[in-house]
Amino acid sequence: MIEREQVLHVAKLARLGLSEEEVERMAGELSGILEHVDRIGELELDDVPPTSHVVELENVLRADEPHESLDRDVALAQAPDPVDGAFRVPSPQAEG
Repeated sequence: MIEREQVLHVAKLARLGLSEEEVERMAGELSGILEHVDRIGELELDDVPPTSHVVELENVLRADEPHESLDRDVALAQAPDPVDGAFRVPSPQAEG
């Protein structure tokens, strides 16, 4: 089991303020995590190929095919204040 001082040390590194109740709860939770890591370390994994994902990734995006874009005049038709074929946006306010 992780000691109280170890929990406080990790909390300090993470800049977390923990109540006494949270310190006790975290000690139990962190101990449980470390037990799981120990169990994984006991597994025979020499013949298991390394993976970056446990499930196959599939691209769900549409194909990137060129097509005609929106006409500039149509895009600017509802702009409140276009200038020189572009959108005019307010300048950022000076912070002070």
